Amino acid sequence: MTNPLDLLQLPPTDPTSIYRYRDGLYAADLLTVAISHLDFFTWLHGHQPADLPTICRSLDLRERPADVMLTLLTAMDLLKAHQGAFTLTGMAREHLVKASPWNIGPYFDSTSERPVCRDMLTVLRTGKPANWASLKDAKEWAKAMETEPFANQFTAAMDCRGVYLGPAMAVRLVCSNHHHLLDIAGGSGIYACAILARHPHLRATVLEKSPVDRIAQKLLAERGFADRISVHLGDMFVDPFPPACDIHLFSNVLHDWDNDRVEHLFHKSFAALPAGGMIVIHDAHINADKTGPLPVAAYSALLMTITEGKCYSEKEMTDHITRAGFSGIAFNSTAADRSILTARK
Repeated sequence: MTNPLDLLQLPPTDPTSIYRYRDGLYAADLLTVAISHLDFFTWLHGHQPADLPTICRSLDLRERPADVMLTLLTAMDLLKAHQGAFTLTGMAREHLVKASPWNIGPYFDSTSERPVCRDMLTVLRTGKPANWASLKDAKEWAKAMETEPFANQFTAAMDCRGVYLGPAMAVRLVCSNHHHLLDIAGGSGIYACAILARHPHLRATVLEKSPVDRIAQKLLAERGFADRISVHLGDMFVDPFPPACDIHLFSNVLHDWDNDRVEHLFHKSFAALPAGGMIVIHDAHINADKTGPLPVAAYSALLMTITEGKCYSEKEMTDHITRAGFSGIAFNSTAADRSILTARK
C-alpha cells in the first residue's frame, strides 16, 4: 500500500480545465434540447421579453430545470436578462430563430434524439431526475447510492476530486476558535481530512448513510485519520445532527437537492449549532445575477438532469441562509470554479 497523500500539498499544475470537460458534459445537450425540441429561440423571438414563470407556463416546463436552462443560455451569450425578463442576443436571433436565413437549428437536430437529450426534455417537463447517465438499467442517483456497487464507484469518483478541492478549501477556512467539525453527507470524508490536516486542533465526524458509512470508515483508516474523525450513521434529512459540533460543513451536497430541502437543512443546522457556531457551504456557485460563470452554468445542466438540484447562485444561498437565522455571510473562491460560503450563528 502506498503512503497516504499529504493533504497540505497542492499539485504543481492546475487541473481546472480537465474538471470542466467532465462538469460541462451535459451543457451541449441542454442547448440541443432548447433548439431542437423546444424551438425556444423562435418562441422567445415572438414573445420577448419573457420572465421565468411566463416561459414555464407557455412551454410547459418546470421551474428548477427551466431556471438552469435560462442561466446556461445567458452564460453562453444567447440570452440577455434584465430585471428577471429574457430577450435574445443578436447571435441567437441570427442563428437560432427558424425564420432567419442563417438558422443553424438543423445542425443540432441531427443529434437531438440522443438518450441524454430525450431525458433532459423529460426533466424539463416533469422536474424529476433521470436515471444515472441515462442508462436504461440504472436507477436515479439518490436510489442508486443505496446499492453497494454504485456507492463504491461514485464515492471513489468524488474522493479523487476532493483530493484537489479539499486542500484548496481548507486554506480558506478560519476556524481557530472552533473544535469539532461535522461533515454532513461527507462521502469518503476527504474534505474532513483536508480540513483537519490544515487545522490540527480540530476533530471531526462524518455523517453518512449506509453503505457509504462503511466506505468512509475504511478510507479514513487508510489515510491515518481514524483516531481524529469518526463516522456517524444517519440520514441528514431525518436524523438529528450529532451534538457538540460547532462547524457544519456541506461540501458538494446542496447542489443535489431542491430549494425546500436546502432550506430545511439550513434551519436544522442553525438549530443544532451552538452560539458562535459556523456553517460552511463548499460548492460551485452561480453568480448573484445569474449570468454565469459559464463553467458553473454548464455543470448545473448535469446536476439538473441527474439530481433534484442545480448549482445555486450566491444570492439564492444568501437568501436561504439568512432566512435560517445565520449572519456574517462571506464568499471566497477556492479552486476549479468552486467557492465557500461561511456564516455564523
